[in-house]
Amino acid sequence: MTIAFALLSIVFGLGLLTFASDWLVEGASSLAKRLRISDLAIGLTIVAFGTSAPELVVSVVSAIQGNVDISVANVIGSNIFNILAILGVAAIIYPLRVTKSTIWREIPFALLAVLVLGFMVNAFRLDGGSDHLISRSDAAILLGFFVIFLTYVYGMARHAPKDEADGLPSAEHMPIWKTVIWIIGGLAGLVIGGKFTVDGAVTVATWFGVSQTLIGLTIIAAGTSLPELATSVQAARKKKDDIAVGNIVGSNIFNIFLILGVGGLVRPLPINQGLLFDGAIASAATFLLFASMFIGRKHKIDRWQGVGYLLLYVAYVGYLIVRG
Repeated sequence: MTIAFALLSIVFGLGLLTFASDWLVEGASSLAKRLRISDLAIGLTIVAFGTSAPELVVSVVSAIQGNVDISVANVIGSNIFNILAILGVAAIIYPLRVTKSTIWREIPFALLAVLVLGFMVNAFRLDGGSDHLISRSDAAILLGFFVIFLTYVYGMARHAPKDEADGLPSAEHMPIWKTVIWIIGGLAGLVIGGKFTVDGAVTVATWFGVSQTLIGLTIIAAGTSLPELATSVQAARKKKDDIAVGNIVGSNIFNIFLILGVGGLVRPLPINQGLLFDGAIASAATFLLFASMFIGRKHKIDRWQGVGYLLLYVAYVGYLIVRG
């Protein structure tokens, strides 16, 4: 594969991932509506899964092909990009007020996710081993936490007042044949887009002599986060503050518990030494989000904080380029 074709492969793959995730969400939402599932539950589960689907497919395809650095780096890089870049842009568009539920429940759950991941990849120290690894048993534990999170979301959606669903994507009925086509087409597009993206990324990394980790942390992470970017920016423009933040927090929880859980079941995921630092950055970004709720105007991410988030992300990318 030539470098030009590899770059086109990445662009095509990321574009297909973005469109396919939309198709899947539309089809799945229509099906859920036929089953009389509420818009709020759809928004917090199916739509959240849809925006995380590109990361899931890229990470699983990478794990299957043995490109585990891309698989893990994509998740860690996406979590960093989601908080520092996407929330930074959204807060600049419109200062984001966050509800107490998100501050004291969802954000702490996201903190739990990064802490659990950090413990797992450093657990070898307790056993006197030498490998940083997400084993299959670790992956099963991550998926267990994911089930707990889904149970919480289901309970919240079930007892939430109807007006709390305002601003979440509303599912519409489609003919059953169209629903099936949308779901099948979305799934097929995700698989094909993931394959093109991973193959192109591996070729680019080899051609330029950079690590797959760098490509995964930057280009692939930002590209697979396009659905989250579109959702949060649109929510900020409509002044749906909590959706802009909740979309990111939910996606980060999905990324660690679901995506690394599935990827680790497919193939145990070794974590190279460099990614430990990036994992610490993801943890720090999550702690920063929580701390921002109490800095400046309480329970709000102001524009100056959004600028600070973006500057931190630029500095982080600059460091990655220097590190190589």
